[in-house]
Amino acid sequence: MERIDKPSTLSAFSARVPRGVWALGLVSMFMDISSEMIHSLLPVYLVAAMGASTLAVGFIEGVAEATAAITKIFSGALSDALGKRKLLAAVGYGMAALTKPIFPLAPTVSWLVAARFIDRVGKGVRGAPRDALVADLTPPAMRGAAYGLRQALDTVGAFLGPLLAIALMFVFANDFKAVFWVAVAPAVLSFGLIVFAVRDPDGVAKSAGRTMLRLADVRRLGAAFWLVVAIGAALTLARFSEAFLVLRAHDVGLTLALAPLALVVMNVAYALTAYPAGRWSDVLDRRIILMLGIAVLAIGDLFLAAASGILGVAVGIMLWGVHMGLTQGLMAALVADTAPERLRGSAFGLFNLVTGIVLLVASVLAGLLWDALGPAGTFYAGAVFATVALITLLAARQSGVK
Repeated sequence: MERIDKPSTLSAFSARVPRGVWALGLVSMFMDISSEMIHSLLPVYLVAAMGASTLAVGFIEGVAEATAAITKIFSGALSDALGKRKLLAAVGYGMAALTKPIFPLAPTVSWLVAARFIDRVGKGVRGAPRDALVADLTPPAMRGAAYGLRQALDTVGAFLGPLLAIALMFVFANDFKAVFWVAVAPAVLSFGLIVFAVRDPDGVAKSAGRTMLRLADVRRLGAAFWLVVAIGAALTLARFSEAFLVLRAHDVGLTLALAPLALVVMNVAYALTAYPAGRWSDVLDRRIILMLGIAVLAIGDLFLAAASGILGVAVGIMLWGVHMGLTQGLMAALVADTAPERLRGSAFGLFNLVTGIVLLVASVLAGLLWDALGPAGTFYAGAVFATVALITLLAARQSGVK
């Protein structure tokens, strides 16, 4: 594992995040605006306008997210072999942009399924190379800030998209297709930005020609990297799907039409926290920020479990978002810190694959607990899993993870 020297507070906060990372953050933001404008309306559109069943909606979403998680491992390894991370990231964003006109044009549910599938393949293709590219573009002592910034901009898109969708549904008198057409524009802008405003650093391009990921390479990733994966898996098990936040908000009285505002609250808190958390992690031991984030998650879960009204649930959702800001960018920085440079794309692919599988398991478990014990049982279990994640992180002190 490479050694990361922590700079002084003054130098860390005066240093500028590289222009390429800003560009990648804006690429993520515009694509998220486009995607969330569509995805926030798609379940209702499938059921109300296209006649699909709720079972079909669940199947479509499950297959889509599983596809994205599996694709990431192959794209990450390929970016290491080619040494062209921007190319793969651009292909992924291009695939997502190309699917956007299909949503307003689709004559049947099968067309929407195909568009959603290709969109998620695009997400899988771009994810690991993009995350590795952030590390390639950034000095090691600024990685926390770089990942925090990209995550913050991405999350801005995650809450602006649904808000725009709600506003445009009002403007267009509930015309789904009109909103879907507007969503094409930010997707095209996102693709244009990555093509013209982002480039691979010279050092990565020169390392092209390596072979694809092999078992020996997996072993070379080292114990510190796999401990980061274990921490990420434990954290994901504690968090499960954000859909349960929407269900909890509806459970205490928020109407179906306004229930998506739960995700807006979460993402606003997430966006406001991610960049400062990344900055501080470049000055302090990253584990300190992660421990704080896990503690915030546990407290948020307790609020969500015990609340009997919308105010308590709102506090829990806000704390959930703060937790995301304190942990998600830092986990990416830890992957970059502990993975060898030549295997960085593969490392991000493996990390995303493991956490994606765990998220599926955690969401199924949360659903079973909800049916058996109610909302309180789900979120109390989340608090317990958060405590397990905290214990796993404490164990990292023995491995030298910074």
